[in-house]
Amino acid sequence: MPRPPLLTGPAGPPGPVAPASAVAARPAGTLARYRPRLAALAAGALPVLAFPAPGVAALAWVALVPGLLLMRAAPGAREAAVRGWWFGAGFILTGMSWLTRSIGPGLPLLAVVFGALQAGVGVAVWRLLRPPVTVRRALLAPVVVAAVWLTTEYARSWHALGGPWALLGATQWQHPAVLALASAGGIWLVSAAVVAVNTAVAVAIGAVDPRPRAVAALFAAAVLAAGPLLFALRPAPPAAAGGSGPAEVWIALVQPGIVDEPDARFEASARATAALVGRPPVDLVVWGESSTTADLERDPAVLARLRELSAATGAELLAGEDARKSDGRISKDAVLVSPDGVVDRYRKIRLVPFGEYIPLRPVLGWLAGVSRAAGENRAPGAGQHLLPAVDRSGRALPVGTLICFESAFPDMARTAARAGARVLVYQSSTSTFQRSWAPEQHVSLAAIRAAETGRPVVQASLTGVSAAFDAQGRELARLGTDGTGALVVRLPLTAPDAATWYDRVGDVLPLAAVLVTAGAAAVAGAGRRRERRGPGPAGG
Repeated sequence: MPRPPLLTGPAGPPGPVAPASAVAARPAGTLARYRPRLAALAAGALPVLAFPAPGVAALAWVALVPGLLLMRAAPGAREAAVRGWWFGAGFILTGMSWLTRSIGPGLPLLAVVFGALQAGVGVAVWRLLRPPVTVRRALLAPVVVAAVWLTTEYARSWHALGGPWALLGATQWQHPAVLALASAGGIWLVSAAVVAVNTAVAVAIGAVDPRPRAVAALFAAAVLAAGPLLFALRPAPPAAAGGSGPAEVWIALVQPGIVDEPDARFEASARATAALVGRPPVDLVVWGESSTTADLERDPAVLARLRELSAATGAELLAGEDARKSDGRISKDAVLVSPDGVVDRYRKIRLVPFGEYIPLRPVLGWLAGVSRAAGENRAPGAGQHLLPAVDRSGRALPVGTLICFESAFPDMARTAARAGARVLVYQSSTSTFQRSWAPEQHVSLAAIRAAETGRPVVQASLTGVSAAFDAQGRELARLGTDGTGALVVRLPLTAPDAATWYDRVGDVLPLAAVLVTAGAAAVAGAGRRRERRGPGPAGG
């Protein structure tokens, strides 16, 4: 049988039908292209095992390596960016899987949007880790890749984009020696250290020349030693002296447990508080977020009950009010009550996206019909301020009170510390997310805020976890999600004027990371333009 004629130009007859083997090869090629992308998606889930509740913290220092190697092996910068995107999507899908209960089908959309931020990581890895890896690249790669990663964390930490949840540095919350880095540069420095070590490990694996491998190994060892060295050499935040207010405080954290009906929840909290009478005295009683749905400005009976409990225990009581106010809007307030009545209140200013308001409600409001997203938007407060609590002896005990999701924001804890807070108090309710990773992920943030600010931190949760941490982030006591009652803890206080480096300098590191990222992008762009122009004319 003669062969069909070949095409000789655009005007010729239709070409021959492709052989069956060629047709079969196309799907195989498509599959080959998507196989590494799917691997990157799966690799994005690996770092999540270092977060609570799996809590394999040591894994964080190498968990990024498989994803980095997949990005490095990409055939070009564009494919590396795509693999970085898929890696980021896998990370968000797994790390925030518990959000399915509140936003339902919105989680994949969230993963796609936030995953796109990691495309820059893919490009940086491909440009710096692809062969041949030189000594210069071995030094630059951990710094630049960490900067690009930190830039993505900082971008998605903007409240309008959801807030700083699942930052890589949070994996080290149970290791005060590593958290010493947070006292210098906030959680950002811990994240940067983790990414830098992962990148150095990837360099050591991928480099052929022993010199860059040795440089990468030394770099990783130096970064791993930095936190413990700082913890050993830098003294702990100074303790309060006798003339600067109380040197310690006793706080009772009230956890009623899973009680769905609001009045029953209030009564459970009241019983746990009444049980404190006759026990060693406390200075402050803290209830969880939404512990009452009564508007204490318009419900004298509920307020009278709280005043009675404050008088009986001899301590001021910090209640969580989740009520519809006289203007018809619902707000969440922390209300400080004494035997004389309401002392002061703080209204939550950073609301939970989808849980307490729906961004772009005219467009995304349909989510409320298919999930537990907010049926109506809560009303945010106007600003942050301390609550003027006093201890049982009447000495000033200014409290930085923040509500639930606000524990994720380093700047809010730092603002309270700089304003003179002696202790940071978080009121929380994670009842929607029981039997998920959310409660453990949430309480871990309190440890980090303590290390950052050099202030003791407590968290009172309706359904757990309620916990207390000292000024270096070490856990002092906890009541898990299966516990109820009042957890009483003694907190040593630091001096009112004590300040960590992070308190003083704030978010300098992520801003520096943005500058490094922009500089690296400019250098890469200049290099691409030179490549397109090709070599210049020969000189004479």
